[in-house]
Amino acid sequence: MNSQSFTLAERLIPATYLQQAAASKKSRENLIRLLIEQKKWPEEGWDDATIELFIADLAQMDSNNFPGNSGVGEREARFASSLVSRRHYRMGHGIGRSGDIGEVQPKAAGSSLLIKLTNALLLDTIRFMGVTNSAGCFMVPMATGMSLVLCLLTIKQDRPGAKFVLWPRIDQKSCFKCIITAGLQPIVIETCLCGDELRTDVVALEQQMATLGSDNIVCVLSTTSCFAPRAADSLEQIAVICSRYNIPHLVNNAYGLQSTRLMHLIQEAARKGRVDAFVQSTDKNLLVPVGGAVISGFDKSLLEKIAKNYPGRASASPAMDVFITLLSLGINGFKNLISQRKEMYKYLKEELGKLAMKHGERLLETKNNPISIGMTLNSLSSGADVKRVSMLGSMLYLRCVSGTRVVSSIDHKEVATYKFDGWGAHHNNYPNAYLTAAAALGMRKSDVDLFLYRLDKALNKLKGRSTPATPTSIEELTMSGRRSGAGRSTVNGESAGGDQASSTSTSLASSKDSLRK
Repeated sequence: MNSQSFTLAERLIPATYLQQAAASKKSRENLIRLLIEQKKWPEEGWDDATIELFIADLAQMDSNNFPGNSGVGEREARFASSLVSRRHYRMGHGIGRSGDIGEVQPKAAGSSLLIKLTNALLLDTIRFMGVTNSAGCFMVPMATGMSLVLCLLTIKQDRPGAKFVLWPRIDQKSCFKCIITAGLQPIVIETCLCGDELRTDVVALEQQMATLGSDNIVCVLSTTSCFAPRAADSLEQIAVICSRYNIPHLVNNAYGLQSTRLMHLIQEAARKGRVDAFVQSTDKNLLVPVGGAVISGFDKSLLEKIAKNYPGRASASPAMDVFITLLSLGINGFKNLISQRKEMYKYLKEELGKLAMKHGERLLETKNNPISIGMTLNSLSSGADVKRVSMLGSMLYLRCVSGTRVVSSIDHKEVATYKFDGWGAHHNNYPNAYLTAAAALGMRKSDVDLFLYRLDKALNKLKGRSTPATPTSIEELTMSGRRSGAGRSTVNGESAGGDQASSTSTSLASSKDSLRK
């Protein structure tokens, strides 16, 4: 209701009651006004009622929700299902126009305003995490791989004679297939083994630049976030030689937005050399469903060109998820998630290290990877016999441990006709079998505890030790600890009986539903 409606309502109920209601409504409207006026990420998160109020107002600005609207076009945001209509807050026009994903839609003022504000909040997020001189960003309703394809094809337009992409090896299919999908030819730069860690072979990279010639190279596609034992690429050195040879530099920053350290790498690389664009996923970094990515960079004209190359309109659904999430968290809520992730990295590393020592293994030393941790599995492998290594991966999967990767280091893989030795290890001859676990955004202490408990039991079983069945629920974990008594079963290297079982149950209770999987 507007102010006139409140005045009229005084004829029906006491004015003092209405004044309270009007003040509450005005406080919500002020939050919305400040967001539109300043286009800044709020310090404190909004409550659900305020977010829903704003989105409902935005929906009323789209033509399909106009009272008495007569739609006679082929695309009028009509809904066959009321469930679908409610799921999208009755916003069905999407974002952008046929010629540019960044253009405003005449039929959808509300949807257009939503994506403009979402991009503004995302730019605040990128700057907050350390890339302070980013010129801008925009969101696309595609995951990281296809978003990289869009960037590659746009960069290629300015280099018509070029066909090669220099790619420091990372064993993740979409990182490689995006080059093939763009119709370009990858030049694989094998990694250097430095202790346990796999790093960029900058010398080999520059040799390829000199051999192929800069005019024949579309860009270097480097990576920040990756699975241990691979480290983030040496972005600063790559940026410097890209600047020297006048070669574009595209960064795959898939889940690097959650790490201030990785974002600092991008910032410093752009300061010292050349970084054209960097791409990050929304689901991994902002805890929303899969389906979106954020393309950012340091040259507005390039970002505008990439946006214009997106053909047709786009779904607004991923943008709405991000918009709601960022408003719900606020800067302080996101800051807490980032701090929690750093704490979980330390906790996972400490506790996994204890478990590794118990089983005669060790953690891989990968100081330049701030998210993923590796643990050797050499006691399970004997020469070329890696059956028990593979079996461990299956056992963990069947026990509802998701996300960990068990790598034999001798697997062979063909990806788009290209053959890779040692697939999964980012190296042809990595000396250890290992598993990885990632301390990613949203991880809880209870996730770590249950993972380590199940890993311990699986390792014991593979080595033929007498061990009770691995529990598949929190209740079983607690009961198992109580039955076993002191010194028999362990969680993170400590007795799972008595007080430990009680404390474990308490720590797991906060995420009981998610861990029941």
